[in-house]
Amino acid sequence: MLSFQNRSDGRTLDFGDRQVFFHSSEHPFAIAIKREKTYEADRGTVKETVTETARVPLVDFTEQDGAFVLSAKGHSLSVTMAEQSDGVRLSFTGEEGWAYAFTLPAIDGEAVFGGGEQYRQTNLKGETVVNFVSEHIKAKTVIEKALLPRFLYREKPHSAIGSYAPMPVFLTDRGRMIRFDTASDGKSTFGRDCYRFEFDACPESMTVSFGDSFDALLTSLAKEIPNRQYIPDWCFDGMILGIQGGTQTILEKTFAMLDAGAKISGVWSQDWSGENRTVMGKQVWWNWEVDEKLYPDLKGAIEKLNARGVRFLAYINPYLVKDSRLYTECKEKGFLITHTDGSVYHIKSTTFDAGMLDLTNPEAVRFTKDVLIKQNMLDLGVSGWMADFGEYLPVDCVLFDGDPKKLHNLWPVLWAKLNREAVEEYGRDDVMFFMRSGYVGVQTYAPILWNGDQHTDTTKDYGMPCVMPASFSLGFSGVPMIHCDVGGFFSFGKMKRKPELFTRWMEMCTFSLLMRSHESIRPWANAQFDAEEVTPHTVRLTSIHAALKPYIKHCEELAKAGLPAMRPDFYDAMDYGQSRDMYSYFLGEDLFVCPVIERRAKTREVFLPKGEWIGFWSGKAYAGETAYTVPAPLGQTPVFYRKNSAYADLFRRAAEENQ
Repeated sequence: MLSFQNRSDGRTLDFGDRQVFFHSSEHPFAIAIKREKTYEADRGTVKETVTETARVPLVDFTEQDGAFVLSAKGHSLSVTMAEQSDGVRLSFTGEEGWAYAFTLPAIDGEAVFGGGEQYRQTNLKGETVVNFVSEHIKAKTVIEKALLPRFLYREKPHSAIGSYAPMPVFLTDRGRMIRFDTASDGKSTFGRDCYRFEFDACPESMTVSFGDSFDALLTSLAKEIPNRQYIPDWCFDGMILGIQGGTQTILEKTFAMLDAGAKISGVWSQDWSGENRTVMGKQVWWNWEVDEKLYPDLKGAIEKLNARGVRFLAYINPYLVKDSRLYTECKEKGFLITHTDGSVYHIKSTTFDAGMLDLTNPEAVRFTKDVLIKQNMLDLGVSGWMADFGEYLPVDCVLFDGDPKKLHNLWPVLWAKLNREAVEEYGRDDVMFFMRSGYVGVQTYAPILWNGDQHTDTTKDYGMPCVMPASFSLGFSGVPMIHCDVGGFFSFGKMKRKPELFTRWMEMCTFSLLMRSHESIRPWANAQFDAEEVTPHTVRLTSIHAALKPYIKHCEELAKAGLPAMRPDFYDAMDYGQSRDMYSYFLGEDLFVCPVIERRAKTREVFLPKGEWIGFWSGKAYAGETAYTVPAPLGQTPVFYRKNSAYADLFRRAAEENQ
C-alpha cells in the first residue's frame, strides 16, 4: 500500500491513492538549516532573534529497503518508513546542531486545524503556527484596552497571539492528520500550495494518517497518545464557585447561594495560601501552605462544605514567591532553577519575583508531591486545584538534569505528570486538577484543561469569544476535554465585566463539561455570581447544568475515546466550507450552542447544521441547514437539540423545570 511513484518532475511517496509527500531537486522534501537563535523573555512572553548561516536543500534521494536517505553537500538525513493501517510514520536521523524544514503538498481548497490551542483562527490556512509554549496575555494589548476608547481598539490577528499549549498536530478537512514527534521550538506555515514545518532540531518522526471523518482521525490519535482525562462525578452536580477572601467569606457566600436554590458542586479559593496585592490587583501569595490568618480552621470549613455536598478546591503553581518560607527552604535544599553562577533564577510575574521549582530534580519533585500537594492540600481535605502556569521555563537557566531549550515545551507536561502522580499515589479517585499550559502528551496526565486567562470583555482576540476557536483547536490536537473561567480573568483599567457579560459567559458554560467561575484579578471591580442582577440567572443556569449531568457524562465518555466534547459547526460534515459561525459549537453530538457574544443583544443569528432540531428554551421545531434570527434574552443563549436524540426528554425536562 506504501509505494514510491516516479513522475517527470520528481517522485512521490504514496499511501494507496493518497500522496504523503513530493520530492524533486527544485522542491525537496527536506532542508537542513544552520542558524543561531537568541531569546528575550519577559513574564512568559518570549521574543526570538534568528540568524541563519546556512541552508542546505537535501536534493539527492537514495532509496533503500524500508528507508531512504536525503543528502547534499556532505549533509544527510536518514529516513525509516513504517507503514501503518491508516498511513505512514517516517522516523528521522539527522545531525546535531542543525534545524530541519519539511515540505508537504497542500490540497486545493483544504482547511487546516489543530496546532494546539489557537485563539484567533479555527482554520489555519494562510497562517503560521509557532511551536513554543508561551504566555497568552500581552501587556501591550492590556494597556491599549485600558487607554483607548472601545471603538478605537483593533483586535489582534492570529500572528500576534501566543499559546499556552501549542502542539505540532494538524488535521485537515480532506482527511489528513500530520503530526511531528518533537519537543523543539519551531513553526508551521500553511501556504496555498504547500505546508512548511520547521524545527530547531531534527524531529524523531513525522506521521501522516488518513481517515474519512474527524472521529476516525482523532480515535487513531488517541491510540498513539494515550488520553487519560477525566472529571470526578461530583463536578457534574452544579457550578464550582470562584470565591476568595477567607474562611468566613467562602462559607457565607457558598451557603447563601445554596439557600437561594443554586446547584453548587464546589468552591475554588485560589488565595488559600494568602493574597498578594500588586498594582495589577489581587494575586496569590505563592507559598503553598494554608494562610492561617486568612483561612483559620480551613479543615473544619471544608468539612462544613462537604456536609452540604460542596467540595473545596485550591491553587498551586511550580513557583515560590521570593523570601516566602517555602522559597527559603527550597533555596537551601537546591530545589530551584539557577543561573550559571549558581544563584536562583527569578521569574517575574507582574511586579514580584519568584523562584521556579526544578522539575528535573527528583528530590524537588518528591518534596512537591509529598509536602506541597499531599500534606498541605490533600490531607486538608482539598478535592481539586488549579495547577497553574508551566510555560515560563527560561531557556538559559541551569537545571538539575537536561537542556532547558529541549525541555521548555515539555515543562507543562512534566508539571502535569507530577500532579497526576501525587493524586494517584495518595489514592483518592475523587480528586481532580486543571491546567492551562500543555504540549503533546498533556492529555495523558491532566484531567482537564482550561483556556487560560481571557480578558473580561467580548473581544474576539482575548475575550469570551476566543475560548471557542481555542477549544476547537485543542480538540483537533488530541485534547478533547477543556473548559474556561466563567467571566474571564484579566481586568485592568476600564476593562471589567458587568452583570450582562458574567451572565452571558455563564450561559455558555452551562452547556460545557465543567462550569467554574473566576473572581478575576480585580474581584471588587467585576460582577460576580451573587450580584443582585446575576443571582437569579446563577440559580437557574446551575440547576440546568446539574440536570444535564447524564448527557455531560456521555460527552465525557466520548472524550475519553479521543472525540472532542466541544466541536465546531462543520465537524460532522468534515468540510470547513460548510461552516457558518466560528462562535457556535456542538456539545457532544446532540446539543448545538450559539453563545451571545455581542453586548446588549436581544436576538442571535444562527445557522443550524444538517438535521432536525428543537429549540431548548421554546420547544419549537427547526429545520437544519437554515438561518434563523432567534430570541436571546439574558439568561437564555440560543441552544438546540436533535429531535431524534436519545436525550431529548432529558433536554426538554431540564428546560421546562428551570424556566
